[in-house]
Amino acid sequence: MKQLKKALLIICGTISLVFGLLGIILPLLPTTPLLLLAAACYVRSSKKLYHWLITNKYVGSYIKNYRAGKGIPLKAKIIGVSVLWISMGYTVFFVIPLVLVKLLLLAIAAFFTWFILKQKTLLSGE
Repeated sequence: MKQLKKALLIICGTISLVFGLLGIILPLLPTTPLLLLAAACYVRSSKKLYHWLITNKYVGSYIKNYRAGKGIPLKAKIIGVSVLWISMGYTVFFVIPLVLVKLLLLAIAAFFTWFILKQKTLLSGE
């Protein structure tokens, strides 16, 4: 059972890492949260993968800056909140017919907007 849990965490971490890497070039995917999820999975399953991830010259800084309390880059905040509201707005107005579900989606979007905006903003000089 322990090996199965380890394997599932490595698979989940790897999938999250792949989507996080895609988020670097595709503005629709949030990079930092996906990389943080990958790190959380790896730290519980493979010290070697975790160490590789946080020392990686391309993505390690995302995790280190967040964990050190330096925050999230302003560009990531703007893109994250914009994509969140564009996708939720489209879903609420054109996809979902139920009013209760629409309200729930708007509440979720408001919560995640608050969460993203309350994070410290990483200044480019830090």
